Amino acid sequence: MRRAYLLAGVALTLTSAWAVAQDAPESLLPKMFQDPAPTPSPTPTPRATAAPSASSNASSGNPAAPRAVSSPVVQALPGGATGQAAQAQQQDGEFALTRLPTLEEIEKMTPDDFEELLGSKIQLDMPPAARRSMEQVGMLAESEGGLPAASLARQNPKLVELALASNRGALVSRWGHILLRRALVSRLQAPAGMEPQQFAALRIGLLLRMGEIDAARAVLQDIDIDNYTPSLGDLAMRTYERTADFTGLCPIMATQGKLRDDPQWDVAKAICEAFRGNSSSSLSKLERDRRSGKMDNIDMLLAQKYAGAAGKARRAVTIEWDKVEGMTPWRYGLTIGTGMEPPARLMTKASVQYGYTDALAPMVSLQRRAAASDRAAAAGILSNAAMVDLYSQIYADTDITGDFQDAAESLRDAYTLQSSDARLAAMQALWNAAPDPVSGYARKVLTAAAAARMPASEDYADNAAPLITSMLSAGFEANAMRWSSVVEKGSPAWGLLALVSGTGSRSVDTGDLDRYIDDDESANKRKAAFLVAGLAGLGSLGENDVSRYSNDLSLELAGSTRWTTAIDSAAERGDAASVVLLMGFGMQGSSWQRMTPRYLNHIVSALRQVGMEGEARLIAAEAVGRA
Repeated sequence: MRRAYLLAGVALTLTSAWAVAQDAPESLLPKMFQDPAPTPSPTPTPRATAAPSASSNASSGNPAAPRAVSSPVVQALPGGATGQAAQAQQQDGEFALTRLPTLEEIEKMTPDDFEELLGSKIQLDMPPAARRSMEQVGMLAESEGGLPAASLARQNPKLVELALASNRGALVSRWGHILLRRALVSRLQAPAGMEPQQFAALRIGLLLRMGEIDAARAVLQDIDIDNYTPSLGDLAMRTYERTADFTGLCPIMATQGKLRDDPQWDVAKAICEAFRGNSSSSLSKLERDRRSGKMDNIDMLLAQKYAGAAGKARRAVTIEWDKVEGMTPWRYGLTIGTGMEPPARLMTKASVQYGYTDALAPMVSLQRRAAASDRAAAAGILSNAAMVDLYSQIYADTDITGDFQDAAESLRDAYTLQSSDARLAAMQALWNAAPDPVSGYARKVLTAAAAARMPASEDYADNAAPLITSMLSAGFEANAMRWSSVVEKGSPAWGLLALVSGTGSRSVDTGDLDRYIDDDESANKRKAAFLVAGLAGLGSLGENDVSRYSNDLSLELAGSTRWTTAIDSAAERGDAASVVLLMGFGMQGSSWQRMTPRYLNHIVSALRQVGMEGEARLIAAEAVGRA
């Protein structure tokens, strides 16, 4: 029965006319369906009668005309070409098969075989109203908080390409990362002279380097597949590898399967074939490729395990990591996509980018997500709400014990205990348990909302600086400003509030600033240097004061480079998008130790000039808090 259904389905799929060489096609229907029941004759209506033609009657002696019998015509193929599965020809845009494939041949056919049989690629039509224009690509419109669509339309395409392609993705600032991400996912027009596909590819590539895999996928999926170029095909492979969602490639394989020609792309095609219902053929092809050495053995075994999850043709695949020396995005995506954990010995040497994937991947265990969440939160990938949600799940899972469960309990206490002293103690327990400065700042992101609920009281003035740093890490400026009447002038907390107060230019008392500088105990007075650079960029210091402090602290704020000239020029033009891209270019690095006060000054000043003063203040405050 299955074979009969398969044959019928193929006959419907190949909609061309079949030309079968037989004299009298015999119906397979029962006779009762061949001879319809007689119906009453309708009332005849007058009509013109045509004169009989010469062919109507053979002779006067034979009044009954011989009945014409039609017979199918089998037309020879051009050049006498024949196929093993079927013979076909094309005439006036129509295909005619001259031999019906056998059932055995049909069962072995793949979608590519059907395309070859038909003689052309299957086209999936999309209604014009459903097609998306390449004029503006992105997921965030201006009304939703994105940048204006024409922000870069008149910008020099070479400068845009340089700012995007040369950015390695690691930024020293959490708030700088968040602002750059917002610009990259905005629904923007390509600069004049740059192809829209190239502009989209540059943005998607940078999002991937930043660890923003979900944002990269969202921008990629805003482009219709028929507009994909080979570079977008490469990015699609990288994106779906990083998200462990290889089935996301299947729509691309169905319509743009020839974007690439390499072993990895072919193996991904075989995986998609399994998820289209032909798992037996897919697994057989993957096994042949494994034996032929098309890719490393571990790569092919992982592909077989992933493809084996589709259909009924399941196959036990044993994954052995003993001889594997390195981790790749392909291996990592297939590993977590099949519910396995990559070996710890390989992950210790792996890129930090895999940790960002861990923090975002829902199929990864809660412990591994928590272990990766600190670095992701400090980088700007995870928000305070996302961190709290993660630790709430850990608290609710009684099977999780140890440090992560202790942290979840401390976080709950920081939010729910009645006593302010007890809540502060719970937050301090989280901060003090951090193993390094990056994790320490991430824990302040975790407690930001709890810190915002603390009463602004002189009883807690000594702890005001870490509390304010925690609040500002999630943007609770209004809550932080409640402490302005409590903190001592010239104290560390005062320095943070001086940057986010927004009370106007030249508003900082230099005597208080001098006291801050004298009491600063950070290495090389970096906190004081960043505070002066930030205040100068916000216009809160006079020119003479800026020059004096720059000389006293050896900041060289008046110096210039090609980068400072470019960002200052963009700010003068009011070009917010270019300022953000150049900000990201200038903030590259693994820690704030890589940032100079001069660059911070130009970034803060440029952002303020183009109407992003809120972001400028938060970046400056972060610099001081993390220095």
